[in-house]
Amino acid sequence: MSDILIKDVQKVFKTPGGDVTALKDINLTVKQGEFVCLLGPSGCGKSTLLNAVAGFQPPSAGEIVIEGKKILTPGPDRGMVFQEYALFPWMTVAQNIAFGLQIQKKEKAEIDLTVNQLLDLLHLKDFRDRFPKDLSGGMRQRVAIARVLALDSPIMLMDEPFGALDALTRRNLQDELLRIWEKLNKTILFVTHSIEESIYLADRIVVMTYRPGTIKRDQYVTMPRPRDPSSHEFNELKRELGRLVMEEQQRHAADELKLAAVD
Repeated sequence: MSDILIKDVQKVFKTPGGDVTALKDINLTVKQGEFVCLLGPSGCGKSTLLNAVAGFQPPSAGEIVIEGKKILTPGPDRGMVFQEYALFPWMTVAQNIAFGLQIQKKEKAEIDLTVNQLLDLLHLKDFRDRFPKDLSGGMRQRVAIARVLALDSPIMLMDEPFGALDALTRRNLQDELLRIWEKLNKTILFVTHSIEESIYLADRIVVMTYRPGTIKRDQYVTMPRPRDPSSHEFNELKRELGRLVMEEQQRHAADELKLAAVD
């Protein structure tokens, strides 16, 4: 059975200026264990679609089904990693990772074992007693990922988790994420603005149009991993996806100019 089935999904937001259609006629299947990137400019509905899968904002029409169950609310089968690290500043690294397990009322021995395994998996053992303020951005995001992994959700939803990081830290965490994904066989739905990031990471890249968000291209990436961003094949795909995304970016820019003229 497919892990995530998105059928005829639409999302309309009501605003003082009238209804805004953020998503229209989205049909997408994400198979168990796939790594799928949602790619497109601002305003294309990437995060709106991710939030619908998470159960934060149910669609206005259509449905999202996971393992035969229609999704209307958040659930333990889906873990969310945000761009903002959303760590508790008064808790140490280990305490942040343990928090969800404590809410689930797991036994202390099980919590300690899971926390220690994740500290080791994400190379955080030397930072277990540090507070978020003492960590770099990359380390904070490692902790945020570990906290989601602690809940052992089969699906990871990631909303531009590396967007605020410098290029070297981002690449390092991309490699860490791929290592974790291959080891734990998670299903990942990953939002990004970065064409290169999507090619480096994904099995499939779903290019979305500017508002209303629809699927413009569902692109399979067949290059073996690890992928070389300097290779001819990588850059050929980068140029093609760049063309698709820039068409939507230009529509976005033209729309903003119209709104500015009205103001």
